[in-house]
Amino acid sequence: METVIFENTLRSYLIVLGVVALGILAVKWFKRFLLSGLTRIVKKSDTTFDDFLLQGISHAILPLLYFGVCYFALNSLTLPDWLHRALDIAGMFLWTFLVTRLVIFSIHYFLGNYLKRRGRGDSGIQQMKGIVMILSALLWIIAILFFISNLGYNVATLLTGLGIGGIAIALATQNIIADLFNYFVLFFDRPFEVGDFVVVEDKSGTIESIGVKTTRIRALTGEQLVFSNTDLTNSRLHNFKRMQRRRIVFTLGVTYDIPKEKLVKIPQIIREAITTQSDTLFDRAHFLAYGDFSLIFEVVYFVLTDDFNKYMDINQSMNLHIFEAFQAEGIEFAYPTQSLIVRNPSTANEPDTGVNH
Repeated sequence: METVIFENTLRSYLIVLGVVALGILAVKWFKRFLLSGLTRIVKKSDTTFDDFLLQGISHAILPLLYFGVCYFALNSLTLPDWLHRALDIAGMFLWTFLVTRLVIFSIHYFLGNYLKRRGRGDSGIQQMKGIVMILSALLWIIAILFFISNLGYNVATLLTGLGIGGIAIALATQNIIADLFNYFVLFFDRPFEVGDFVVVEDKSGTIESIGVKTTRIRALTGEQLVFSNTDLTNSRLHNFKRMQRRRIVFTLGVTYDIPKEKLVKIPQIIREAITTQSDTLFDRAHFLAYGDFSLIFEVVYFVLTDDFNKYMDINQSMNLHIFEAFQAEGIEFAYPTQSLIVRNPSTANEPDTGVNH
């Protein structure tokens, strides 16, 4: 037992092996009993925080415990300086890696819960992946700088060099950076979501995807429109998916030879045509004006849905109702007409005797 091997007795090696074995058994006992009990609680609980705690322990705490057992056991031995340094670097690397991964996992969890409470659905989860990717990249950069700093290198000099180059890169990629920041604006401000029908200036279509730099819209004619996020945030955008009701204004004209008793029936006919439809709200119907060839009525009503196909079904049914009612009442729709008056040239200069020619 007192035999010395690489500056340590055989007894020391056996003690280290025993400590490592006992430590691993203790961690396995912790994993088996504590985590299994926590897993049963998670299955019975309605909250998701227990699940977050369980995954956090599994992904970060347990690897650190395993490494900690081996690290402290090996440090009890007399080791060469380079091996001590290697253990310190390995411990620092593992600690930095696991803590960074735990922070990223926490961001993903809490951001996902925030989106679920806001009712964002699958589109919000899809958009969240871009946010998490950007934040993850920033956190890994910070973690790498932290690791390099703990190795004894001067990070300030490195950052100064990167800062000078970063200014040049920022000037060259300012449009990309603007689109990146506007992606955050679209995510948190939510002017539209995937599946919304929007109109941007003279372009219209349905949102297909919202990316880190561009947003893709499927046009009504079938092609895909690609907008930069900066263009969308700087434009006046109409989101028809958010429309709670659609206001409809239309006019119709009847002929001048209609009797007055039928003329006064027209607003009531139009009211009945609208109110008999589902998801409609009648506003008004009035004799508006005397046209060139017709008596003009103006009608206003609301369709209480944002579904365009539903609106067209209602509009068609209402028009058929008005057409049938006008036929039953003998009311004629007006159409452009002209009256041509022809005079006999031989009688054009004769005095008027009161007799029509």
